[in-house]
Amino acid sequence: MRFDEIGQQLRTYRLESGLKADEIAARLGISRAALYRYEKGEVIKLDTVRRLAEMLQVSPLALLGIGVDYFSRITSFLERLRQIEEEADSQLQLGGAFSFALTSEGFPQILRSLWQEAANMAPDRMAARSTVDQCLTMLAQRRLVLEQRRPSIIAMLSEAAIRRFLTDGICAGLPLAERSRAEARAAAVTEAENLANQMEQAPLGVQIGLLPEPEPINQALVFRNRERGFVVGNPFPADAHPAWAQGIVSVTSADDALAVHQRVAEACWRQARKGMAAAQRLRILIAEANPA
Repeated sequence: MRFDEIGQQLRTYRLESGLKADEIAARLGISRAALYRYEKGEVIKLDTVRRLAEMLQVSPLALLGIGVDYFSRITSFLERLRQIEEEADSQLQLGGAFSFALTSEGFPQILRSLWQEAANMAPDRMAARSTVDQCLTMLAQRRLVLEQRRPSIIAMLSEAAIRRFLTDGICAGLPLAERSRAEARAAAVTEAENLANQMEQAPLGVQIGLLPEPEPINQALVFRNRERGFVVGNPFPADAHPAWAQGIVSVTSADDALAVHQRVAEACWRQARKGMAAAQRLRILIAEANPA
């Protein structure tokens, strides 16, 4: 058993459960510090794994990292993504309007502003604000990991999704004031232009393709390092508000899942626009969404 991986799974499923660390520790009869040590990879007994799994309402195999993981909370999903990205040498995105790994420097600031505004309209404002702060911290951690590791990135983005993105703006569907919605649309244009620039400049280790319709039905992320890979079935774009979005994420390292996603990705890459052709097409989409 790799106790560091068990610790990662434990932390992720603790966030998924919504239980506080103090509550779990008390029910286990241990200190909160001991629970955190388990999450950092300290040796843990199988009986403790079994009891934790029962408490978190998952199978013991899930805590051991065997099989498919499912998450419905954005907080737990972001934590699992951070863990995977810390060891990934490459990432591939299939579908969606933009890639978090390729967003502009100003993206976190506008996201913070819009998320906080929407949190103030949530039924439980205090809980929503707390969740927003937690997720913003996780996104900052992920951004730092990406800057440090500099994995190779392939992003195959959907024309149809980009059209919706430019029309609705980032954080689509959130209850925002009209002025904020206008800022969200402007931010979407900024991100699309940032992508077009990267298509033209072709930074080292970055490849971006623009997929014509029909778009991929499901958005997926594939991460790899020398030892293993992960497939993430992801309904949540990076701008999905943690207090408003609903969905189920799946994470697996199964060989057959990796193989089928690789085949689909290769087929999509063959039909995708790339380089200057992709940049030109993206600028046309931007112009269509913002007529003079």
